[in-house]
Amino acid sequence: MATPTTLTITRPDDWHLHLRDGAALAVVLPASARQFGRAVVMPNLRPPVTSTALALAYRERILAARPAGSDFEPLMTLYLTDNTPPDEIGRARAAGIQALKFYPAGATTNSDAGVTDLRKTYRTLEAMQREGLPLLVHGEVTDPAVDVFDREAVFIDRHLIPLRRDLPELKIVFEHVTTREGAAYVLGADGPIGATVTPQHLLYNRNAIFTGGLQPHFYCLPVLKAEAHRQALVAAATSGSPRFFLGTDSAPHAAHLKEHAGGHAGCYTALAALELYAEAFEAAGALDRLDAFAGRHGAAFYGLPVNAGTVTLVREAWTVPEALPFGAARLKPLRGGGTLTWRLKEG
Repeated sequence: MATPTTLTITRPDDWHLHLRDGAALAVVLPASARQFGRAVVMPNLRPPVTSTALALAYRERILAARPAGSDFEPLMTLYLTDNTPPDEIGRARAAGIQALKFYPAGATTNSDAGVTDLRKTYRTLEAMQREGLPLLVHGEVTDPAVDVFDREAVFIDRHLIPLRRDLPELKIVFEHVTTREGAAYVLGADGPIGATVTPQHLLYNRNAIFTGGLQPHFYCLPVLKAEAHRQALVAAATSGSPRFFLGTDSAPHAAHLKEHAGGHAGCYTALAALELYAEAFEAAGALDRLDAFAGRHGAAFYGLPVNAGTVTLVREAWTVPEALPFGAARLKPLRGGGTLTWRLKEG
């Protein structure tokens, strides 16, 4: 079979994206807007987006920052806390909010206001189940007694299985799934569940963090795992199962905050997201399944129409910029300075 030189797919969506706010938003938004029709925007700002009113105001700031002529649509979320009132869910649904995000307190960037005990949120989760509003789960425990590489598997046993037993019709997205246990659970579980998969977890294992010295730009949460887990994720993402869909978890941080002693977690992948996914799918012999993973499965899970139009990737080697201006700082994308073999065609 001849090696393809172009790949045209349905205009995709990013079902897990960090856009930040203010000057940082203006820098990173264009990269996502040129590739994706829509994106589920994370609410972990400072202060977090905890109400419908705050989410709608944030949406207006995103729309104002779009490049001229862009029709990119931000899909807004609320940050679930111990005190999110159940009556906020009806307001959120009526205003077009797409989901609530569950961060275990202290699990990741700007998660200090996160949930300390899921049982405290059950009345709100029951309202979400009635309204059909999805819960987006950062699936890790924060128990210091649990090894960092085991936190996802322990979360499934301690929290996700009991939650889904108690609220079996609650729609859940297991975001940035990273382990074979997570992939197997999503594939085999009953009820409405899906999962997003990031490009870094498809392409790299935890060796990338330590090869040639400490590599902070490969550090994200959940952290990269062992090769067996990476292979399980590739198998799940390329399986054709509609439960798996594209979510970059692109998380921009100024380079000096990634590279200092308490380096921030997050990989900035939005600059070349589709090219990175294409590389992973091609390596698995599954380029023909990228269209559904990137442009169809997530829309079906959220009950939204598939985007009109297409985007085209061309087989053309190019070098990812080493760094980009980020206000007074620099932003280093994943694979910065390296070569990619696919490139998104402009226009």
